[in-house]
Amino acid sequence: MKFYKPNFWENKKFSIWPYILFPFSIMYNLGYYLKSKYTKREKFNIPIICVGNIYLGGTGKTPLCLAIYKMLVSLNINPAFIKKHHEETVDENMLLENTGNLFVNKKRSEAIKSLIKSKAEVAILDDGFQDLRIKSDISIICFNERQFIGNGFLIPSGPLRERLTALKRCNYVF
Repeated sequence: MKFYKPNFWENKKFSIWPYILFPFSIMYNLGYYLKSKYTKREKFNIPIICVGNIYLGGTGKTPLCLAIYKMLVSLNINPAFIKKHHEETVDENMLLENTGNLFVNKKRSEAIKSLIKSKAEVAILDDGFQDLRIKSDISIICFNERQFIGNGFLIPSGPLRERLTALKRCNYVF
């Protein structure tokens, strides 16, 4: 998905914009916090590997999902991919479909139910870390070494979807 970020998200030099937008970041973070407190997580009867990020944009999630898929297949395990339906992710979906079965739905939980009916043994969620309705068995967070955390601020002041404390919810950082 093409996404054009403001320069101040990455710039290490001082900019007034993150501070002007900071009240909106607080509201965004408060909304996410409240959502996380009151959202019930659904557990499924197959292992779920979630590959996500807290940085908005390309951090290598899809290539890592492909590598995990290939490792599982080499172990004679039947995995499949899960993606949330977005019009902008056609290229990512094609990459995944060229490798294995892909289940797409506006609700990831419905896609997982379809995956289970197909007799797949493991679900690999591409970009599902912020979906608080799904209980993952393994969560992996990806960072891009060039961008890392950008200016360190939350959306819209910066490129972070969540505070760095979200790393406590993941099992691995890649």
